[in-house]
Amino acid sequence: MTDLIFSTATEIARRIREREVSSAEVVEAHLRRIAVVNPALNAVVALAEDAHERARAADAALHAGELWGPLHGVPMTIKDSFDTAGVVSTWGTVGRRNFVPAADASAVARMKAAGAILLGKTNTSEFTLSFYTNNRIFGPTRNPYDTRRMSGGSSGGAAAIVAAGGSPIDLGTDTGGSVRLPAHFCGIAGLHPTSGRVPRTGHAIPFGGLADLLTQVGPLARRVEDVALALSVISGPDGIDPYVIPMPRGDYRKVDLAGLRVAFFADNGVATPTPETVTAVQRVAGALNAAGCRVEEALLPGMADNFALLRGLLGATGRAGLKIALERAGTSLDETGLAFVHTAKALGALELEQLLERVDSFRSEALAWFQAYDLLIAPVNARPALPVGEIEERIADFTYTMTHNLTGWPSAVVRVGTSPEGLPIGVQFTAHPWREDVALAAAAYAEAIFGGWVKPSL
Repeated sequence: MTDLIFSTATEIARRIREREVSSAEVVEAHLRRIAVVNPALNAVVALAEDAHERARAADAALHAGELWGPLHGVPMTIKDSFDTAGVVSTWGTVGRRNFVPAADASAVARMKAAGAILLGKTNTSEFTLSFYTNNRIFGPTRNPYDTRRMSGGSSGGAAAIVAAGGSPIDLGTDTGGSVRLPAHFCGIAGLHPTSGRVPRTGHAIPFGGLADLLTQVGPLARRVEDVALALSVISGPDGIDPYVIPMPRGDYRKVDLAGLRVAFFADNGVATPTPETVTAVQRVAGALNAAGCRVEEALLPGMADNFALLRGLLGATGRAGLKIALERAGTSLDETGLAFVHTAKALGALELEQLLERVDSFRSEALAWFQAYDLLIAPVNARPALPVGEIEERIADFTYTMTHNLTGWPSAVVRVGTSPEGLPIGVQFTAHPWREDVALAAAAYAEAIFGGWVKPSL
């Protein structure tokens, strides 16, 4: 069954449709893989009790000539920050330790409607608010390439189990890099879609509020083709999230790279990257130049302020929104692992207005700068996966992803290199708003040239 657990979701779906393999066999193979690798990773925190039943139903439906959708019978896992009907959904906070929702989050419901079968939930940091996947219910998730290192956060459970072959696809969320960073640390593909592309209904951080711009729902998979497939399933208004816009999606397979105007930088001036990270970005720039792109080195202006702006938006009300969320979840302030909730101070009206003006100025200046280009290539992080728990002293390294939570631009990640320690190195491909097809096309090209995901020895 090794060929099944390391196949793409796209290939698994084809093989099920063409009766080469049953959904029941595929689901069983992935559950066995989870049983093998999860003790070392702590990536999957709950299993769906009806996975086998749903797989048998998928096989019966296909036998009767009924196709549920493009993911018919394909297994998936889902980050534990999403509500999943009938399956515990903790959001990583102790007050919801045993909470079982009655309804699916919108993105989850769409994956199920497309035929996907839920295997289980994957670990997250509490309310998704850390680059380190760890919480007081389940503990830390570890990296499949070196279990002494972290998998990234907050979608670290998702990235780790996908990289290790326990699931072909997962849904994560990204507030400061929480899809892109785990994809980089774990050597898989991931996407932060355009702000307003995918509804956040039923997620730990829902729509609305001062920081609405920051959090987006995005897929993680071993290959770009699966990321694109999942995006096609989860995109578009749900009639609940008022910030989602019915914009058309392009097909990344139809994008002609030749002639694209490409900017790249390897150092954002805030955190010095490792030499191997610099080399990875330069190699991608060279490959795109060889493909006919017009490539030049250029630094997006204003990035030195990104961390302060993002942190300012998240804390502008003194974390009042988080305190309300904790209360609703039944988690006391003494029980939460989010230490910053105790020290957060609300901005005054003048300070808040100044912060919002700074955010808007950065976004406007960045958009004006980007008019000269079609694509931006940059590191995902200053270095590969960090040792478990080592994060606060390296927080500047994470500013590479924060940028596009502020711009709202779509940004894809794919593995293009390996560190001297044998750890994955990803690169970030960012395009104009609503042009996920361009970001994914460039990522797919880099994946084809440099190989993308590599099977871990775990």
